[in-house]
Amino acid sequence: MKLLIVDDDVQLLRQLKEVLEEQCYSITTANDGQEALRAVSQSVFDLIVLDIMMPKVDGLSFLLEVRKESIDTPVLMLSARGAIEDRIKGLDLGADDYLAKPFSIGELIARIRALLRRKNNLTNSVLEAQNIQLDTIARTVMKQGEQIELTPREFAILEFLLYNKNRVVTRFSLAEHVWTDEFDPFSMSNFMDVHIKNLRRKIDDTARDGIIETVRGVGYKISEHEK
Repeated sequence: MKLLIVDDDVQLLRQLKEVLEEQCYSITTANDGQEALRAVSQSVFDLIVLDIMMPKVDGLSFLLEVRKESIDTPVLMLSARGAIEDRIKGLDLGADDYLAKPFSIGELIARIRALLRRKNNLTNSVLEAQNIQLDTIARTVMKQGEQIELTPREFAILEFLLYNKNRVVTRFSLAEHVWTDEFDPFSMSNFMDVHIKNLRRKIDDTARDGIIETVRGVGYKISEHEK
């Protein structure tokens, strides 16, 4: 899943990016509301973590603008402790939840998971195909009862393919989703091949299983049933 983190605190932004990528989320960052507006105009996100007090365009102005554009992405608002009026205004403008600074990373992750669960109306957070089960909340992958350890990018690739089960995912859209702001269409090809190869090896995707199908000249596909 793709998250946009918006905060002018560079150190906090770096920390959140690192922690959330370890949780297997694809992260794009922005240092102010103006940069964040550019990001949402160029890509679709599953959730936005938004600080209120920022230069150029503040969080409330950003929120007002995206809701005017009918962008209904869930927004978790970050506010200074005690800034009650800002929280109320943010919720009135369409924020889905708020978290007061300073906060624990554990609580932030829990709030993110809850909002994503609500957004997708997930009574069951598990994505399945053939004998693979991926839990989008627990961030785990199982095959025949055995847990498989994946890197964050391998997890993101598998998650995106499972979300698009029975549909062909182009190499371009997969790379853009997984590599986000590091995406470079001119150099991503080799990186993609290496990650797909490693993912197939870890999930024991043999020719007989055919879990991840290569669609020549287009991209990849995971089907509901074995071929």
